[in-house]
Formats: sequence, C-alpha cells, structure tokens
Amino acid sequence: MARIVLATALRPAAAHAKEIRVSAGTLEEVLSEVGSIHPQLYERIMDSAGVRRFVNIYLNDEDVRSTGGLATEVGEDDVLMVIPAVAGGSTEDGDLHRES
Repeated sequence: MARIVLATALRPAAAHAKEIRVSAGTLEEVLSEVGSIHPQLYERIMDSAGVRRFVNIYLNDEDVRSTGGLATEVGEDDVLMVIPAVAGGSTEDGDLHRES
C-alpha cells in the first residue's frame, strides 16, 4: 500500500495520524480513498478545482504538480508527503496585527 505522510498541521483532521496507508492508483484515486477514511482531511487538501492552491503534495520527493497532477500514478511502495503552505509570523512583542 502507498504511504501518505502528513504534516503536523493536517494531523488533527486525520485523527492525529502521522501517516495513512492507502491503495495505489492515480493521485486522484488515492485522495478519494483518503476522503472516505478522513473526510475532514480531504476537505483540507482538496477543493472544487482539485488540490488546494496552498497544499503541496510530493511523490517520492517530487512535486506532483510537475509529474501529472491528479493523474500521477502512485505505486504500492511510493510515499506521498502532504504539506500545507505556512505563512505568517509575529512582531518581536508577539503582536500579529500591528500597524505602522
């Protein structure tokens, strides 16, 4: 089975699992299976247009956007890493919304 490794920020949507094992197939099929197991996780990864803009998925360390997107074949021994983009920060005193 293919292995999906989840970034820490996504784990609460997957019952705090660090990884999920699913059947091989296309990335779209793999993510559909993820959705049947963890619907909240699926919603964090996908939207009506496909993989959310700020979610990065790597197949064996290669960005799936450059390997065929949802049509990318995922093999039984492959590893997918799902990583949401993280942005933000704070000022020195911790104020996130300080205006100049």
